[in-house]
Amino acid sequence: MTVLVTGGTGFLGSHLIAALLQRGEDIRALVRSQAKAAALGFSGVDWIEGSLTDDAALRKATEGVETVYHLAGLTAARSEAEYLATNRDGTLGLLRVTEANTRFVLVSSLAAAGPSPRGMPLTGTEPPLPVSAYGRSKLAAETVIRESDRPWVILRPPAVYGPRDKEMFRLFRAVSFGVAPVFGDGSQELSLVFGPDLAEAVIHAGTTGGIEGRTYYPTHPEILSSRTVVETLCTAAARRARIVGIPIGLARPLLHFTGIVARLADRPTLLNPDKGNELFAAAWTCDPSAFGRDAGWSAEHGLLAGATKTFAWYRDTGWL
Repeated sequence: MTVLVTGGTGFLGSHLIAALLQRGEDIRALVRSQAKAAALGFSGVDWIEGSLTDDAALRKATEGVETVYHLAGLTAARSEAEYLATNRDGTLGLLRVTEANTRFVLVSSLAAAGPSPRGMPLTGTEPPLPVSAYGRSKLAAETVIRESDRPWVILRPPAVYGPRDKEMFRLFRAVSFGVAPVFGDGSQELSLVFGPDLAEAVIHAGTTGGIEGRTYYPTHPEILSSRTVVETLCTAAARRARIVGIPIGLARPLLHFTGIVARLADRPTLLNPDKGNELFAAAWTCDPSAFGRDAGWSAEHGLLAGATKTFAWYRDTGWL
């Protein structure tokens, strides 16, 4: 079976391709850079250079494909329109060139659903209430999928960490330096998932029958406060770190300032007031039980086990 992975050189995409190779799949991957693809060191992957706005590349990438794993998208942009142009319109362009029976797995985000009430992880039955431009663009991509006639499955992962990740790496590096920040008093509730575990969840979404037309939350089941996340990382790193609470009243003006600087420089940034709507929410939690029941998937790693492996990878590769 030939499968297509978009975003194959990204953090999650690289783990997905590694897992698909272990299964012996015939893999095609749409990438922006052949050089970046080659640096991953994978053999047996048909790399197609192009973007979600390149119709010729999309047609070449999707020809004869039975399953599309759609991971590509923007996580930082200069405007909501820029988010939508890639995350929504790029998804629509990809759908238009796939054959009618092509199975479509969209890796969306918990941001598309919005934050959860404290103590009440999202199950998938709630109406989505995204609080950021990024979240709204991911929800728009979901809408495009739902309105199509393709067999589809949508995954909304929470915060993802693991080897090769550059976003959560900032927190891992802070812990290794002995000082780790949390917003407010560190009581924000969080769900997380280890990158290689999420890759297996994506494969389950693409290969399990009878789950088409459903939206799931792939996460490990533990709910942690942001302070407990940092404390767990300290345990994984065998380091003591001073946990520094950043008052939200101070953080909001800082995000406003960095947002202005990025706008003047015409550069995308995650450090802006819009992102603050996500960062300061009381809880970002979700429940994996429906996906476990329907697809037979469960996360192999809790945070301590996953963080221990992640720290080891960062050290072995010279990131730390």
